[in-house]
Amino acid sequence: MNAVLWRNAHAISLAPDSGWGALGCAAVVTVGDTIRWIGAQAVLPADLERDLGVHLVNEVDLGGALLTPGLVDCHTHLVYGGHRAAEFELRLEGVSYEAIARSGGGIRSTVNATRTATDEDLFERACKRARTLMSQGVTTIEIKSGYGLSEHDEARSLRCARRVGQALGLTVRTTCLAAHAIPPEFEGRPDDYIEAVCAWLPKWHAEGLIDAVDAFCERIAFSPDQIRRVFECARGLGLPVKLHAEQLSDQGGAALAAEFGALSCDHLEWVSEAAIAAMAEAGSVAVLLPAAFYFLRETQVPPVQALRRAGVPIALATDHNPGSAPLLSPSLVLNLACTLFRLTPEEALRGMTVHAARALGLSDRGVLAAGMRADFAVWDLDHPAELAYWIGHQACRKTILGGVVQ
Repeated sequence: MNAVLWRNAHAISLAPDSGWGALGCAAVVTVGDTIRWIGAQAVLPADLERDLGVHLVNEVDLGGALLTPGLVDCHTHLVYGGHRAAEFELRLEGVSYEAIARSGGGIRSTVNATRTATDEDLFERACKRARTLMSQGVTTIEIKSGYGLSEHDEARSLRCARRVGQALGLTVRTTCLAAHAIPPEFEGRPDDYIEAVCAWLPKWHAEGLIDAVDAFCERIAFSPDQIRRVFECARGLGLPVKLHAEQLSDQGGAALAAEFGALSCDHLEWVSEAAIAAMAEAGSVAVLLPAAFYFLRETQVPPVQALRRAGVPIALATDHNPGSAPLLSPSLVLNLACTLFRLTPEEALRGMTVHAARALGLSDRGVLAAGMRADFAVWDLDHPAELAYWIGHQACRKTILGGVVQ
């Protein structure tokens, strides 16, 4: 088997359950898209062919740079048309996100822009956003639908997300978020819309468009009873679920999601202790989204300490979307999580690697260890805490996807 040797790296493996897992002068041997060996360079087997059964075909000197697992952005909405800069101005004038949504703005305005955009326009814009994330160390992305809100437009959004992954060689997990908002044609008929979503899901699943199913549980979106119907449909199809839960109020969504063994519950500013206990029992990941918290100028901080006490894994993501998080900077997310939510730099990095991978149901990435996927990020930094420390500093030198430099 042909192998590549990546040497002279300051590797942060995150392989133990706590601590950086730092390897001072480290080497990594990859075969194809998989890590075959990692350790201190001083103990690298002298004869790779004899000791590891691999034939070295290339050697890359990383010059002492910081090497981490590739970042995992486990909550994004990259496929959409238009922007919502006008709403940003309204919020600065004191109009709330909820009031804007109820007046016909918010998600609905992006739905209009997405429906009128061509397939190529949606694809090119989504690719541009994904490339920006990749240039900053991201190697796996979840892309949600949710701005089409019709059978035709949700399907083409999901197809666009699949196409992004194929075009860029990037791991893209597609999540159906058709239960994101009530579209204009279903005004006043939320139950009818939920019935329609449940009819669409089997078709999209049969086409191979869906990796997971999400929904928005909130006063301006859908009730727990309505979401239960969507989740029961997803369970019948063998699809895992996730939930936008307790962002603006406590609707009991996280407990509902835990009942269905959700991969993750996301936002969680208003989550209760009882729901946290249910998440811990279900093994659900808490995905915190500090960019949305910051951009909407929220004041209710997620109960990080309660999540820690319960042993709920904490992930982080950009939540890139045009309304509440028009952000494409993973490093800024790390910083915001530390400054606003008081995560430690180590917790923040684990939140965009180990735990973010778990939030997507992926067990083959997020740490640097033999047998894991060869997804790396190479940084011009001395210490991993700097990933959360610097603001506006592009420190990513290289992103390696499946053993291939991008």
